[in-house]
Amino acid sequence: MEKKNIYKALADFQQEVPVLLKGTDGYGYKYIRLEHMIAQINPLLKKHNLGFTQLVQGDGLTTILFHTLTGETIESHANIPDCDQKGMNKHQSAGAGITYYRRYSLSSMLGIITDKDTDANIYDTVKPEVKKKPVTNTKVELEVGGEDWKNVLSYIADPKIKALGLPVIVEHVQQRFKVSAKTKKELSKHI
Repeated sequence: MEKKNIYKALADFQQEVPVLLKGTDGYGYKYIRLEHMIAQINPLLKKHNLGFTQLVQGDGLTTILFHTLTGETIESHANIPDCDQKGMNKHQSAGAGITYYRRYSLSSMLGIITDKDTDANIYDTVKPEVKKKPVTNTKVELEVGGEDWKNVLSYIADPKIKALGLPVIVEHVQQRFKVSAKTKKELSKHI
């Protein structure tokens, strides 16, 4: 089957999809949660007549991208290795592996950027000296009118970010700041 329609739709999708926001800490890196990624890409997939499904098959995951108008598909399969996660039973570890592979298989198939490329770090010859900030678990309150407020307003001024809607935007902001009900109300005025 010729696949020119699905490849054109995918190319058009890739021209519009933003770099997806990273907000969850992993082990030494940040990544986007699967549900956030899907929420951000689904409207663009629909716009370009694309859809996807991900099937757990045997010891792996099959990701299928399909063109809703023609039925053309692109398919990829990845084996999911067994691994025991500390503090998880066998089923929880398997679920974590499936979610991990769903996120990376989908982002790979769609050609979207969801996290920093750490594989290329081995090619860095000169590492800049970085002063590490002390790690704290306390978030700063987002104050209306402050410097952080201006940065947040600049962030939500992007039409692609505004399109996410207030609940998703507030969730992203809350990953860095404490957000009071009053501040949420002020944010809603700018969306």
